[in-house]
Amino acid sequence: MESIKQIFRIGHGPSSSHTMGPIRASQMFLEREHDAARFQVTLYGSLAATGKGHMTDKAILEELTPHRPTTIVWEPKVFLPFHPNGMKFEAFDAHGVFIKDWLVYSVGGGKIADENSHLAEQHIYEHSFMSEILPWVEKRGMTYWEYVQEREDTDCWDYLNEVWKVMQQSVRDGLENDGVLPGGLNLRRKAASYWVKAKSYKVSLQNRCLIMSYALAVSEQNASGAKVVTAPTCGA
Repeated sequence: MESIKQIFRIGHGPSSSHTMGPIRASQMFLEREHDAARFQVTLYGSLAATGKGHMTDKAILEELTPHRPTTIVWEPKVFLPFHPNGMKFEAFDAHGVFIKDWLVYSVGGGKIADENSHLAEQHIYEHSFMSEILPWVEKRGMTYWEYVQEREDTDCWDYLNEVWKVMQQSVRDGLENDGVLPGGLNLRRKAASYWVKAKSYKVSLQNRCLIMSYALAVSEQNASGAKVVTAPTCGA
């Protein structure tokens, strides 16, 4: 199993592959080509086919256009061999002369890779299933946090503390917001109404309904493009 810091990633919904990955790629390209006057981003395959619904273009433009004029080109019928979620970033100077491009892929969970990347996960845990971890720690008299601490870097707990804060904030924000979610379905937010109803139920049912309202709150925040935590994806 890979690091907890790879499993829990902080970013904006509604999709770790269609929004979080493109945002990260945009930030990296902007840093690399900070002298450019204009950018063009071409979306291929799945990113182009479902990008509008996942707000891929909005995510990229919000990162780049405050710094440089940026255009988006859609190529939904072009599937690149390395991965279906391909993006090509191009930089141009003030005279429109091409400077440099970067072909990069959003490979899931907010991760990005180019054709020189090795997609194999970096496993720091020797176990992949809870059914393996449970007997292992019990046999050695260890707690779960000790099991994690032996394998992670020392900054893991600070990172998880930030993850926990973002998770809590996404619940609070989701319960406070109302109105219609982005997209063409005109779906109204329901988390707040579920939370209010739960308060009137008897205790045996209240906790279950409150948990449902919290889960719905995060789901609606994710759907609106707000900050959430992958677990290990936005969909999860």
